[in-house]
Amino acid sequence: MLRLAVMIWILVGTVLAGTLVTVVLLMPSLAGEMMRFIPIAGIAGYVIGIPFAWVIAGKIIAATRNRPA
Repeated sequence: MLRLAVMIWILVGTVLAGTLVTVVLLMPSLAGEMMRFIPIAGIAGYVIGIPFAWVIAGKIIAATRNRPA
């Protein structure tokens, strides 16, 4: 399950990081500190993606368990 979770995390983390970076870029109130918040938003997206990937991988494993090949 760990390998599947890591593969899913790569995708989910990228989407979340891109979304958070886009939010930072679109907020005019962060214009002065944008260069500081962009890396924070990217890292936060990847970290937040870990539990999502774990849950998704668990659901995939549960859905495909005991299925004929």
